[in-house]
Amino acid sequence: MGSRADFEVSGAPQPAMAGQGHGKATRRLPTRSSEAKRPATVERILAAAESVFAERGLAGARIDAIARAAHVNKALLYYYFRSKEELHRAALEALFGQLRQGTGDQHFASPSEQVIGYVEGYFDFVAAHPNYPRLVQREVMGRGPGLSWIIHKYFRPLHRRLVASVRAGIAAGEFRPVDAQQTVLTLIAMTAFYFAAAPVLAELWQCDPLSQMRVTARRRAVLDFVEHGLFQGRMRTR
Repeated sequence: MGSRADFEVSGAPQPAMAGQGHGKATRRLPTRSSEAKRPATVERILAAAESVFAERGLAGARIDAIARAAHVNKALLYYYFRSKEELHRAALEALFGQLRQGTGDQHFASPSEQVIGYVEGYFDFVAAHPNYPRLVQREVMGRGPGLSWIIHKYFRPLHRRLVASVRAGIAAGEFRPVDAQQTVLTLIAMTAFYFAAAPVLAELWQCDPLSQMRVTARRRAVLDFVEHGLFQGRMRTR
């Protein structure tokens, strides 16, 4: 018999089932787009999973719904992801990896540029991934099994990096003498709360708070607040 990938259902390779295979070793399933034979398909599955998990959470999401949204059948989805839990983590990992890249992995010349880069990067990221706030809120409020690794791998390094930037800015005379921990908490709150509260703001303002115009206005307001609340002098206007 051929390998699992040789068998197609509606154009999709079939996943190995328990008890099948006639004693042959089962090939390890690829779980990252870099490992997959069809990375574009994996990216489409991850995008669909991001949307469905944001709407229904891990417990309420159904693989059938994710497969339909990705325009693939369940066989192909299970070929790349062995379980709903594995797909959920892969979707979160993809999002957090992009967030880390956009808010801190690049080089900045000064502490002030690092802080501005965080704000700019966060707004750019969430504008491109509007499901992110709901996914994070579900993990935090539900205290799910994913919360520990998210904190360890992403939140703690980001927090430490921002605290170090604030302390370096104080030492260099770029920032006022402030409590670095509290300042970072305020900085994160100013950027994250707006997107998390978007459903409430939509009712309060009777408009779409996530429209390009509103997001741009919020970005400018946060940068203005940072400038007058943290910087010793005037920062360069972008």
